[in-house]
Amino acid sequence: MAKQQKLAADVREKTPTQVRAAGFIPGVLYGHGISNLSVQVDSKKFTKMFSEAGYTTLLNLSVGDTEHNVLVREVQFHPLKDLITHVDFYQVRLDEKVRAEVPLRFVGESAAVKDLSGVLLKSLDALDIEALPQDLPHDIAVDISALKDFESIIHISDVVLPAGVTSFHEADEVVALVQPPRSEQELESLSEEAKEDVEAVETIKKEKLEEEEAAEGETAAPAIPEEKS
Repeated sequence: MAKQQKLAADVREKTPTQVRAAGFIPGVLYGHGISNLSVQVDSKKFTKMFSEAGYTTLLNLSVGDTEHNVLVREVQFHPLKDLITHVDFYQVRLDEKVRAEVPLRFVGESAAVKDLSGVLLKSLDALDIEALPQDLPHDIAVDISALKDFESIIHISDVVLPAGVTSFHEADEVVALVQPPRSEQELESLSEEAKEDVEAVETIKKEKLEEEEAAEGETAAPAIPEEKS
């Protein structure tokens, strides 16, 4: 088990806007054996820690003199800036398994890609797993060197899970394979299809514009005749 990362938090007493202006991230601590508690953490320290720990690394969150074993449950980001605006910490029990989605990390080199110019296709980017909080992995490695030709397939049963980790996926579910490169004929066909799609879109736009112009002509107010002297 990796060394548990530590993070200090304070009880939050000001508004989220005031907290952020002071260089902190507002958050909430909740979970087993505690009532919901509004907290704040240093923005720079948490951002750095989260980039390394993610959602599946057990953290030691200290609030005053009390330490809490927590997982980051949810992180909210600013809609326009790459800034964290809020974080949820979930206190866990070390003797109770938790369910989590852990990202896959593809390692190694595939001969089907390198030597046969194939295209690596990933059916899954993460695994739905269960483990004790202290056994949750940051990610799970998938060795693609097993993909030696276009018939080779990596299934869930081929993925080596860390000790104490179980998967909710079926053993025969596909994780990755290599697709043969497209022939020149296929590429030409795709190019023609794309051209036809573009032409079809342009035709639709033109027809819609003509319909709008015709509708505007029909609804235009009639000219007022000149009065005879």
